[in-house]
Amino acid sequence: MRFRTTILFSILCAITLLTACNSCQDKLTRTADDDYNDSLALVYKPGKEHQKIDDFVERLHRKRQFNGNVLVARKGKIIYQRAIGWADYLHRDSLKINSVFQLASVTKPITATAILMLVEQGKLKLDQDVKEFFPDFPYDGINIRLLLTHRSGMMNYVYFTDDIWKDKMKPMSNSDVMKLIAQHKPAPYAKPDRVFHYNNSNYMVLAAIIEKVSGKTFAEFVKEHIFDPAGMKNTKVYSTTVYEKIPVDVVGHDRVWRRSVVQNFLDGPTGDKGVYSTIHDLHLFDLALKKGRLLQKESLDSAYAAHNPIKSGHFSYGYGWRTFEGKNQKVVYHTGWWHGFRHIYVRDLKKDITIVLLGNLTNGSLLQLDELYQMLGVPVIRRNAYDSNGKYTGSANNGEED
Repeated sequence: MRFRTTILFSILCAITLLTACNSCQDKLTRTADDDYNDSLALVYKPGKEHQKIDDFVERLHRKRQFNGNVLVARKGKIIYQRAIGWADYLHRDSLKINSVFQLASVTKPITATAILMLVEQGKLKLDQDVKEFFPDFPYDGINIRLLLTHRSGMMNYVYFTDDIWKDKMKPMSNSDVMKLIAQHKPAPYAKPDRVFHYNNSNYMVLAAIIEKVSGKTFAEFVKEHIFDPAGMKNTKVYSTTVYEKIPVDVVGHDRVWRRSVVQNFLDGPTGDKGVYSTIHDLHLFDLALKKGRLLQKESLDSAYAAHNPIKSGHFSYGYGWRTFEGKNQKVVYHTGWWHGFRHIYVRDLKKDITIVLLGNLTNGSLLQLDELYQMLGVPVIRRNAYDSNGKYTGSANNGEED
């Protein structure tokens, strides 16, 4: 009798373990239903605001020289999309609705998602020191949480390496930058956890940690754990350490003369930038996060929380997301600006509205979106639009965001 009981207990344990493993696998494996639902999500169904939005985008293009792709979605459905302008001004190639853009700092929410995945898997802890992964790292007291929130106080490697990396034709990798930091020990901007100081070094280091812990390249990890589960079939990580020429048709352009911006050694490091994607795939990323395909609710809540002092009454920074909070308002977003590309990716979590503008002409057109936000009933995501008490003033924006 005891022998039978033992066997029965063993069988039940095996079934429970198998079920749990299958459940974990289901979260990472796309199903036919996922593909079907995502295909439906990409169907363009113009909303009642279509003409008003289109009129605004047309004015933004004609008067403010916006050049790029636009998508607006409500409750998971695309209500507006448009490609407007040149993919390559020199060759007069027009943008297409599925054109692939260098996301610049819109890469950072993806890097943060990857870090939080490793935390959920028990492979990382937010309070782990960088030195646990890179013993030669020259700074004390910098942990993963401080990197995520831009409170590490590190210098920006983009400027630090410019004089050191002599062969500008040879691309740098994240590993190269980590070695240069260990060797030259550049002076930090501030002490750890003293002040919010946004810079690319934080997310370059996070990508290096992802590679160290996972045993995969950053490109491999995010493809397997984010892009594939989310159905982001047109999204990839491109680094000049792997590709002599980045294989996309959209060229970044200078803000004044519309000259193309040449890729260089700084297009090697990834994590702070380096993801290339489309307006549709960013819509799918938004849906995957909302549906819990990528992270648990607790992780998402922590990512969307304000981990820095509130500025202008509403603005802060979480884990990979800029945040805006007001009365019954919760918006997470990120901007991007790199080598001729300039973007904004906005997710209104309360009203379930997603706004994506990907541009390849770096001017101030994306600082002129108040009318669009108000048209959609979304808070105006522009720093200088508010006074110190958080009241909307509508004043012109003189500040810049990356």
